[in-house]
Amino acid sequence: MKKLFSLALGAAFALTAHASFAAVNVLTCEPEWAALTAAIGGDKVKVSSATNALQDPHRIEARPSLIARTRNADLLVCTGMELEVGWLPILLQQSSNRKIAVGQPGNFEAGNFVTRLDVPTRLDRSDGDVHAAGNPHIQQDPHNIARVADALVKRLSEIDGANAAYYQARYRDFSARWNTAMQKWEQQAAPLKGMAIVEHHQNMEYLMHWLGLHQVGTLEPKPGVEPSAAHLSTLLSQLQGQPAKMVLRAAYQDARASQWLSERAHIPAVVLPFSVGGDDQAKDLFGLFDDTVQRLLAAAK
Repeated sequence: MKKLFSLALGAAFALTAHASFAAVNVLTCEPEWAALTAAIGGDKVKVSSATNALQDPHRIEARPSLIARTRNADLLVCTGMELEVGWLPILLQQSSNRKIAVGQPGNFEAGNFVTRLDVPTRLDRSDGDVHAAGNPHIQQDPHNIARVADALVKRLSEIDGANAAYYQARYRDFSARWNTAMQKWEQQAAPLKGMAIVEHHQNMEYLMHWLGLHQVGTLEPKPGVEPSAAHLSTLLSQLQGQPAKMVLRAAYQDARASQWLSERAHIPAVVLPFSVGGDDQAKDLFGLFDDTVQRLLAAAK
């Protein structure tokens, strides 16, 4: 009897130990949130991203392998704001994972914790691919990363209460280093304030708002509509009276339109990493903004 009790006690201890050491399985929709989750979660989380920085996050195929990863997730971290509307609902439906269903603690939308830009006053398909919830490319402002981090550590602590103190400690360390880095970036980028730029798609708005850049045109005639020869010619003429200092595009976007304008308007075409993994320097969130600021400063010379 005593032996049976010892065996039962040992099995219960083993199960408890396994539960306490099992990593929280986190699936993110974009690589910036994977990097942030890893920074806060450390070895208590197992993180993967549904997309990489060289993919358009609007347009992802819900492959069976991605559905399987969704099915196994304890926490889903996405931007929201309709950025993933073309593919995330399929993943949620096909995975049948109640833990990460909309409204559950396991479903985290970063867009709920920032001040949104470009919220439309009307919705009309003739205006192009306009998001009703506002511009979803929130990761381009490091202050938004800070706001999301503050909310994310609370959600991780809620889901995995046994490791709440660990998450809080890592968050405090990240936050201190992040605040110092933001001060550095803003000092470095001060010469960029008021600078006129052209962007490929309206996905640099949070970056422009943060640094005080001024958009004077877009390569796309409407959001989500591919650049046309007619529109680019009109834009080129416009720049003669209202010149820009550079033309910006994200690493995942086609280079041809920005290169065409660069050659004819005699302004540099600047490729920004846009997210973690967008180039060799943007290996984490700190590298993302280090590289972004340096690329802008180099083009402004």
